[in-house]
Amino acid sequence: MAKITDKTREEVKKTVYEFFADECEIDIATLSDDTNVIKDIEGDSLMFLELLEIFKKKYGLDIELKTVGKYVVKHPAETIGAIINMTMLIIEHENGISNLD
Repeated sequence: MAKITDKTREEVKKTVYEFFADECEIDIATLSDDTNVIKDIEGDSLMFLELLEIFKKKYGLDIELKTVGKYVVKHPAETIGAIINMTMLIIEHENGISNLD
């Protein structure tokens, strides 16, 4: 588990924005926290898994995909802002995210 700082939040936000801009081949300036990944930029759910792998490596996270999957079913993240918030929870709580309900 990692302590969340303003620096961590900014790093996560920058990484998420850059990831979706690159993967969806769009200008990063067109993205906002309210951008719906599926409806607005034609992203898909597999992109979140790719993004999760980036953060697992970057922060040395010990998180199982099934744990994230169970959490996402109950708390879907459709916008970039929601994905950033969920990523922060994963970084902070790792496998303990399932205990947040």
